[in-house]
Amino acid sequence: MLPRRLLWCDPRPLPPRNRQEPVTLVVRDPGFHEPADGEDCTTFRYVCEAHDRDHRPGSCGEGPHLVALHCAEHGPESMWPQPLMLMFPAGFDPPLSQAQLDWARAGWDAV
Repeated sequence: MLPRRLLWCDPRPLPPRNRQEPVTLVVRDPGFHEPADGEDCTTFRYVCEAHDRDHRPGSCGEGPHLVALHCAEHGPESMWPQPLMLMFPAGFDPPLSQAQLDWARAGWDAV
């Protein structure tokens, strides 16, 4: 139901003292591992693909960040839209239709 490639960037203005450059999260990517319901992935980290290193706010490099979830077992992994993303859906690229947004919210509520 969701697009094969989906990004999210917080559409709210950054606080004036936050020196972190804009962070775009890769929610889904066709080349990423798609976790199944039965998988028990427990070790994750966030990797900035733009700077080719682990992502920690304010420390991975300068310029905009493209951050992906990285599973220790499967490598880059698609993630389900998180609560903050569903609260601020204007940050999705491409934009989600109302039907897609309702479907994602229903999936999160079912967990």
